[in-house]
Amino acid sequence: MKSKETIFVIPTHRLRDVAQTIEKYDENFRANGHAVKIIVFDDSSVANHEKYYPLLEQTKTVNDVYYVGPQQKEQFITFLNERLRDRKLESLVKNLFRPSYGGNRNFTLMYTLGHLMVSADDDMRPDALIETSPESLTGDEICRGKLIKSTQQGGYVHKSFDLLTAFSDVLGKKASQVPENFEAGELVVDTAMDLETNTTKGYFRENSLVLQQGRVLNNAIVKIAQTFRTGTNDIDTLDFIHMYLNDENQISPNDLNDFYILTNFRPVITNKNWRMDCGVAGYDNQLGLPPFFPTRLRFEDYIYRIWIQQEGIAAAHVDAVQNHIRNNYMRNPLASELFNEEICSLLKKKIKSSVYHLDDLGIKFDYSGEVTLQDSEEILEKISAIHTQVVKASMSAENEERKQSLQLFAENLP
Repeated sequence: MKSKETIFVIPTHRLRDVAQTIEKYDENFRANGHAVKIIVFDDSSVANHEKYYPLLEQTKTVNDVYYVGPQQKEQFITFLNERLRDRKLESLVKNLFRPSYGGNRNFTLMYTLGHLMVSADDDMRPDALIETSPESLTGDEICRGKLIKSTQQGGYVHKSFDLLTAFSDVLGKKASQVPENFEAGELVVDTAMDLETNTTKGYFRENSLVLQQGRVLNNAIVKIAQTFRTGTNDIDTLDFIHMYLNDENQISPNDLNDFYILTNFRPVITNKNWRMDCGVAGYDNQLGLPPFFPTRLRFEDYIYRIWIQQEGIAAAHVDAVQNHIRNNYMRNPLASELFNEEICSLLKKKIKSSVYHLDDLGIKFDYSGEVTLQDSEEILEKISAIHTQVVKASMSAENEERKQSLQLFAENLP
């Protein structure tokens, strides 16, 4: 049996920008003395693959880089169906690995089976924005951060962390084996976000993660872990819209004039992890894991927030931070993202309320997919309220370019 190794993966559909991501992480691994296999899982179209793959080939690294793109995926699916020898399963296989956020991540699970996996999105970087004068955390506070203007000079630094060591300290380990500086509890609550859907509670310039007390069993295995995150943190589209509306100097809603920095943080292990962020996550894939939801909506990791609640399984926020630069290339417009996130929140609630079984490799739920009239009305009411705020802001805008941008944004809201 092969000994376990840690494999670093980058799931992407924006191959154009992956080369720089690889270079940054390769530099981090080399500086910290790690030799690690890097695999790019590309969900690009064949046309984009042909256009941007040469850029990837020219990337110079110390660590070996492997590529899984359209051709390799097709070969893998053919191979898998041949091994299964059951035509009735072919549609299931095709669905699990269909082009989507979750489908692409399901390839990462198959290629790293038997090992530990650390994953980073293509717009992540292995350093973080840390305040230079950290404040002490309160008793149950795990992390505190705040928004600052991009024009602010000083007050924070870019700090790099040994990411692979941070993950290897916990992944696949029993709770009793994690380093002593880890706090332990039931779950972590974000003061600015709803617990179970991770949707914003409103527009906040500061927030904290607070540990809810609970006992983690000594033999519970850490199956998923994540770093903390700066840059744009884990905020949703509604927060970006509020940032835009509250900054009279911001012309376009796609510009990012605020950055999230950490004041202080400390690592923690929990029984549950509603704060799961697959963009900066690590997984113990030695014995296999549940598949991601193969959806184009951005909630492919929600299955893990439910799955992790089983007794004997734990999650962790490790002693490291990464930075999100939010790449707008190939992203949907903010108006579309807002509607998609409302649909995601609805689906999360429906799935959670209909779960009836959890096991080592999956969950079972009986939600049939219907959307009620009340569901639709709640979504439309929320978007209508945002539309009203945008129209009001456009009427009071003194800058003509901003006024026109706000009016266009209001017209594009669903």
